[in-house]
Amino acid sequence: MTDHQNTPSADRNRSVVRWVLIALGCLCVALGAVGVFVPGLPTTPLLLLASWLFYKSSRRMQAWLLASPLGVYIREYERRQGMTLAQRVWALSLMTVMVAVSCIFFIDSAVVRIIVLSAGCVGCIVVGFVVPRAK
Repeated sequence: MTDHQNTPSADRNRSVVRWVLIALGCLCVALGAVGVFVPGLPTTPLLLLASWLFYKSSRRMQAWLLASPLGVYIREYERRQGMTLAQRVWALSLMTVMVAVSCIFFIDSAVVRIIVLSAGCVGCIVVGFVVPRAK
């Protein structure tokens, strides 16, 4: 019998998967960083996803993320094992206000308004129902 896990093709596939996971992790970090300034874009879930992607692909990148200023979101989430009620209310309120202000005052296109409203709804659903409550 031959060991198919150690073939050059298997090594190449693992390498490709590793780089795809790293690229996705970097994208999540970038979106999470934008989410710090743009309410409606959930920062913590994106950074948690980035941390998991880096855990699977590059421990060095995961260590970098946890040591970065954005790592505070992950460390607080892990310490509390979720969001406190106050954090949840603050996040939902801020997302709602910013999406409403954006749609009313800054966006002229109906299509873009629908996209922003949809993204805001998804963000509210994630924060309200998917992210666990802190213990």
